[in-house]
Amino acid sequence: MSNSLPSRLHHTAYVTKDLEATRAFYEDILGFPLVATWCEQEELFGKERTYCHCFFGLGDGSALAFFQFANDDDQAEFGPDIPSSPFIHIALNVDEATQAELEKRINDAGLELPQTYVLEHGYCRSVYVVDPNGMILEFTTDAPHAEQINAIRAKDAHSELKRWLAGDHTPNNDVRPSVLEKAS
Repeated sequence: MSNSLPSRLHHTAYVTKDLEATRAFYEDILGFPLVATWCEQEELFGKERTYCHCFFGLGDGSALAFFQFANDDDQAEFGPDIPSSPFIHIALNVDEATQAELEKRINDAGLELPQTYVLEHGYCRSVYVVDPNGMILEFTTDAPHAEQINAIRAKDAHSELKRWLAGDHTPNNDVRPSVLEKAS
């Protein structure tokens, strides 16, 4: 058995009600190229299914993928009811220039709250946007000193989890801007 980790995300997949609206959002607004469209018909889960599977490329060769079924019953059975909780989302790492470009594209498309928002976490800056399916995307840029922050969190990850599970819910994010501003 190998102890190595996967080299990268290959793709993450979701079901959409409207592949064209999804394509327009990811390709036209965000600039993620449509890199593959697979039109399929195969036996899946005890029934022949007909569907289209589109892949939108990311810089490392991975992709966000979306299915749409030809049959309304299949579509109803498999989705696309994506939970819209802000805590259920996909986060993609980007550099500052890419984040700024995505933020500009989102603003130029006229998307406003609650479809988009920004959070300064301290250890990273995140731009959030909701896609046409209700899925939340987070574009994250790490803080310049992220390696130092991550080293500290790696050392106390287990003890902090144990402390929190034991009932001590005191925040430990001392790099969040609001925490730093209050200390000034």
